[in-house]
Amino acid sequence: MRDTLIPLLYLASGTLFIFGLRGITHPRSARRGLALTVIGMAAAIAGTLLQQEIVDYRWILLAVLVGSLVGGAMAKYMPMTAMPERIALSHAFGALAAGLVGTAEYYEHVADHSSFTAVALMCEVLLGFVTFTGSLMAFGKLKGILPGRPTVFPGQQSLNLLLFTLMVLNALWLVADPSPDARFPILIGLSALFGILLVVPIGGADMPTVISLLNSYAGLSGAAMGLVLDNQALIIAGALDGASGLLLSVMMSRAMNRSFRNVLFGAFGQAGTASATMSHQGDERPVRSAGPDEAAMLLDMARDIIIVPGYGMAVAQAQHRIKEVAERLERGGARVRYAIHPVAGRMPGHMNVLLAEADVPYDRILDMDEINSDFGQADVALVVGANDVTNPAARTREDSPIYGMPVLDVAAARTVMVIKRGMSTGFSGVENDLYHLDKTLMLFGDAKDVASNVVRELESLRTQKV
Repeated sequence: MRDTLIPLLYLASGTLFIFGLRGITHPRSARRGLALTVIGMAAAIAGTLLQQEIVDYRWILLAVLVGSLVGGAMAKYMPMTAMPERIALSHAFGALAAGLVGTAEYYEHVADHSSFTAVALMCEVLLGFVTFTGSLMAFGKLKGILPGRPTVFPGQQSLNLLLFTLMVLNALWLVADPSPDARFPILIGLSALFGILLVVPIGGADMPTVISLLNSYAGLSGAAMGLVLDNQALIIAGALDGASGLLLSVMMSRAMNRSFRNVLFGAFGQAGTASATMSHQGDERPVRSAGPDEAAMLLDMARDIIIVPGYGMAVAQAQHRIKEVAERLERGGARVRYAIHPVAGRMPGHMNVLLAEADVPYDRILDMDEINSDFGQADVALVVGANDVTNPAARTREDSPIYGMPVLDVAAARTVMVIKRGMSTGFSGVENDLYHLDKTLMLFGDAKDVASNVVRELESLRTQKV
């Protein structure tokens, strides 16, 4: 009975993972997709707990209790605006679990592995500890514990290459001559150090790519663990996670006009920092600022408005206030839509998640390719804390470090309003030419406060009309 039930549970689990992943690809089916993946995970856990190798459930139940408490606390107390940090921590926990399982498997069954299983075990441990420390570094950068700017030093790439070579050679040595000696702890130490050095050169605003890449590493580690443990559910889930994370990383790299080869070696995030200080950095360039009253008057007269959210909206937790602005305008007969750049924020889909939390209708949220051609007909483009993804220099200035990066065509709108704390540059270190256009009005201040003031002014205008 058990021998028949376990494969069936794993088959059901893998099938549910596949259909769940398919459902998550569209907002309308995302809830159903998530429910399917939760059921699939429950089936995988049930199949694992039925394994005859388990002789005592006490430690397992204790681990389930501790993990549930930690996961529940993260879900309850970490706000949606901290979703990137939460995902980075989740990657770290999952990768650490894979690394520890691989470590236990090595010391318990080091003499029983075939060459194929030994290679899978080395991949599991190597990727597990690389992802663990790399994810912790990503969490630190996103949380502000570590500097968000790239941390670089002379010879960094050579050191990374040396560490990678030593890791691979050590792993191959352990496959050829497995024994519980000092080589295995050295492999763990090298992998952990490599994970740190892989992420520290990456700027905080490049996190959409690094998070998807770490997601891929964690998935591949899980797939390798499934091969070692002969667990079909782990193999399927890990392969799905690894493949989707890798594809997403490639898409993120293209969206930022970066070489994926550089992404793999941790060289991105510093591209252009040496030359970023050029192009108008010391020049006095005019800037037009406005208050909430003037902004409200212009928005009230506008019939077609496109809102461009960025990381500044997430930091200020202003998504609900921005939605209120949109609702006031729609009541006055305006058409309001949201334009999303693929790498806006700190994780893939970051802005979509925040707008969904604010109950913004799905049909108002459009990707860059869908809406870019509409900016020319927009009366107002309202930019909320987005920087490099709106910089027209990416199209017009060949000497710019971000030249060639696909950007939202905000500058084509009749009027541009930018809500921003100050004139600081984005992750590239390049001044945004958008802020100096004659058609651009800067609304300086915290995005949440500015949006609240604009809502009040809009209400006041409505009252005066009545």
